[in-house]
Amino acid sequence: MNDNIFREYDIRGVVPKDINEEVAYKIGLGYGSFLQEILNEEACVVSHDNRISSEMLHENLIKGLLESGINVIDYGLTTTPMHYYVRHVNNLFGIMITASHNPKEDNGFKFSFDAFSNARGIMIKDFKNYIKKGIFKKGNGKLEKKDIKDDYINYIVRHIKFGKKRLKVVLDPANGVTSLVARDIYSKFNIDLTIINEESDGTFPSHHPDPSIAKNLIQLQEKVKEINADIGIGFDGDGDRIGIIDELGNIVSIEDYGIIILRNIIDKVDNKKFLYDAKCSDSFKDEVIKLGGTPIICRTGTSYTRLKVLENKLPLGIQYVGHISLNDRLFDTESAMYSSLRLIEILSKTDKTLSELVSTIPHYYNSEEKKFLSTDTKKYEVIENIKKYCLEKNYQFIEIDGLKIQFKDSWAYVRCSNTGPNITLRCESKNQEDLEKLEKIFTTLIDLYNK
Repeated sequence: MNDNIFREYDIRGVVPKDINEEVAYKIGLGYGSFLQEILNEEACVVSHDNRISSEMLHENLIKGLLESGINVIDYGLTTTPMHYYVRHVNNLFGIMITASHNPKEDNGFKFSFDAFSNARGIMIKDFKNYIKKGIFKKGNGKLEKKDIKDDYINYIVRHIKFGKKRLKVVLDPANGVTSLVARDIYSKFNIDLTIINEESDGTFPSHHPDPSIAKNLIQLQEKVKEINADIGIGFDGDGDRIGIIDELGNIVSIEDYGIIILRNIIDKVDNKKFLYDAKCSDSFKDEVIKLGGTPIICRTGTSYTRLKVLENKLPLGIQYVGHISLNDRLFDTESAMYSSLRLIEILSKTDKTLSELVSTIPHYYNSEEKKFLSTDTKKYEVIENIKKYCLEKNYQFIEIDGLKIQFKDSWAYVRCSNTGPNITLRCESKNQEDLEKLEKIFTTLIDLYNK
């Protein structure tokens, strides 16, 4: 088994080179044994997305789980947020077979060892070492098959209350597993609905909804403009990331989404602490402070952001790459569908368009996240050398899954990717000239130390 499939947030790799029947079977044996031996659990839940390889991995994972002696409740085809929901209602740990927004050749496993979030960091390292020892329990677990679709739809629908304004909405499930439930959910509301890329056959197009990559949302932008829609919403393959298009065809940043929601809920919630990850623009942090709330910065990665939201009962958390935690009305499942409905709900109760709401938000100059190819060993050396450079220059920085170097009106964030052999850089400033200088400085440093 390739050690490199054990990442910071999950197990992920290329099928069948890294992830195959044997790997799925061994992970099942290991996970079932670990839950019983270390955590005293007797059962777990399992589900999978609609990638071409997912059913094969699903079959072999369950085989390993059952042979470890643990009981399995199998929910079959679900989104990742649906999987979080079944974990919650059953009060059990579990495994979701998915590679999220990765290319269709990839697959993997998101799994849990606590009630709040997915395994992360040292948890995954410990699990890798446990599997490598190869000492597994033997037994005959029982398999129970269940369907959560109708229950989950009702759960989402009953927490949304639209106003009188009927909106024209375009959805793009990107042929992902949200196609399983999207039409059923949105059809429950007073919406003029159009859906594109709804094949649900596992052949994901290249435009997964990472809102930092404008070219990936071209189809959705074009459709919104073609039919004069009020809003366009895109989902990634497993339904836990969102991309948003306004009525003019412009991409709405995750920070702008967060500020619109923040303004709507801050007077309705008791806990006025709101979370953002280190990649996010300071526009969100500054708006929280302006409205009398407390901003909480968190390291990148949904395993960490969602953990903080649930542990601290925060009403809202956002991630730059499109993960949203809304925890003010229901138990957060990080559902992109629910997050989009909350925005549509706001639009249904105002005479303003989405672009008009966005126009009231202060915007700073920032760069798209830039990736530098490195190696899984070299990338950490690069960050350490940049840290030494910052110390020599007396730059102020915080160490938060990398380095966020902070100046008076700007910052640069350099970190190692937790899902691949890359270094990433993002910069922000309140003026364009300083942004360009900052990018040049840290691009030069990365290139220098990455040789």
